[in-house]
Amino acid sequence: MASQTVIVTGAESGIGAACAEAFGATGARVAVLFHSDQAAADVTAEAVRKAGGEAMTVQAEVNEEASVDQAFGAVERQWGPADVLVNSAGLNMAGVNVRDMTLTQWRRMIDTDLTGAFLTSRRFLTGRGEATGDATILQISSIHAFAVRAGGADYCAAKGGLSNLVRTLAIEEAARGVRVNAIEPGMILTPMNAKAQTDLDYRHKLEQNIPMRRAGNASEVADLAVFLASDKARYITGARMVVDGGLSLLQAVGA
Repeated sequence: MASQTVIVTGAESGIGAACAEAFGATGARVAVLFHSDQAAADVTAEAVRKAGGEAMTVQAEVNEEASVDQAFGAVERQWGPADVLVNSAGLNMAGVNVRDMTLTQWRRMIDTDLTGAFLTSRRFLTGRGEATGDATILQISSIHAFAVRAGGADYCAAKGGLSNLVRTLAIEEAARGVRVNAIEPGMILTPMNAKAQTDLDYRHKLEQNIPMRRAGNASEVADLAVFLASDKARYITGARMVVDGGLSLLQAVGA
């Protein structure tokens, strides 16, 4: 994978940052796309370099077509068309029931977590033109694509839509050698779960719902991302890989 160019969105923190570093460890060229925190993106880029890869940072608003085009253009001018896209940029659920949710909140979530994935995936594909050969799109989704929870209609709808985007892209692009898969994490210790990182009692309470009795680490998601982008996964496309310590297996417990 040392010759690959990898674009990671939302790479300034959490799963995105872990994916960027993990691909760096393969010797890849990694474009660290970030929303607003240049300093955090620089930290990720340095981690990529220390791991053995090359890195560049690019600001991008994934829900804005012009911004996505500009960001991908910057990467292509530096390194040529990308071989791997990891879509990790996203927002967490609002925690607001539908009856109380504003249209602004709904649109903000859909625009970022679903439309953003559409725009970046489309730009990745058009940047490659009609080229054939191994390429990979990975969508960082969530177990909430299928395991819904109250207060999460915006997030669950976005991730559910992402599942069908993955499957549709997989059949559309298979003949060109582009594999498209989703990773669906459960409870992962990232800034999205800041309280679980700082409040150990709160975290321990939540971990009792996980058969493995612990939350996951971003690096465990990143390891799967690297595998899915490698030759070892060359016959896997349209798949949804759950990484949750067994959490989603307990949906019907007590019912």
